[in-house]
Amino acid sequence: MSVVMQWVLIALGLAASAGLLWYILSQMKQHRAVQRSREKTRALQQQRRESMIESIQLLAMTAEQEQVEYSEACIRIKGLLDHVAPQLLSQEPYTVFQLMYEKTEHMPTHQARKQADQALIRQLDEERFALEKEHGAAIHRAAVAIRQHDLAAEPGPTYGEASRVKSTLS
Repeated sequence: MSVVMQWVLIALGLAASAGLLWYILSQMKQHRAVQRSREKTRALQQQRRESMIESIQLLAMTAEQEQVEYSEACIRIKGLLDHVAPQLLSQEPYTVFQLMYEKTEHMPTHQARKQADQALIRQLDEERFALEKEHGAAIHRAAVAIRQHDLAAEPGPTYGEASRVKSTLS
């Protein structure tokens, strides 16, 4: 083999090595960017979860002190628990949150309530107040219990878990 051919092969080997090195470095850079993005997403999710836990605690306290209507507290706590710890909705004493949600979900809220016939609204309010009276003690117990429960220690929901919890209660 001639010297020129040897130098050509060495140059080709160096070029191939440089190309592979460039590819490896670009893949490492991309991998680090993906890792940073995942860490940022995890941090945001954790912050959101902590905020929801704080909201649950605040709602439970206001319900416990009767500063908010029980039905309103139940609906809101149930919605937050769907994202924080949906498995609790199928455990006593927390099932009352799911129950009240299901018993009141047909009732109009916000703009629909403003546009509804006032006679219907009065009838639905009476129904809601009767539910609150019937389940008041259970709601109060659940509010006290959820305030004392360590929600941060609960595993978060997995994909589709909130809908599975609802279907098991139906």
